Amino acid sequence: MKLPKELREKRDLSGTASKAKLCSVKECGKTAIRSLSENKWSQYVEKAKLKVDENKKHKIYLCKAHYKDVNKLRKSEEKLYQQKGFLDNSLAGKKGKWDY
Repeated sequence: MKLPKELREKRDLSGTASKAKLCSVKECGKTAIRSLSENKWSQYVEKAKLKVDENKKHKIYLCKAHYKDVNKLRKSEEKLYQQKGFLDNSLAGKKGKWDY
């Protein structure tokens, strides 16, 4: 029986020593806690100045410390591009319930 993709990935990151994945960052031998999509996360990893080994599955495996660094960078960049008050601006001209 074939497992769904999400369960297969979590099983790959299990805590057993034989199946444990190592961090993809060069010269880091720690156990990975996250498996991230290369397409979505590679730009953040590069901006964090981390050198990552290539993977056939197009996944980036990160240990706790490296994931924390990359996630901080991702959140700070997303804040810059987030539109403040997006919903408030769309209703700014309307004063009352029946004013259209």
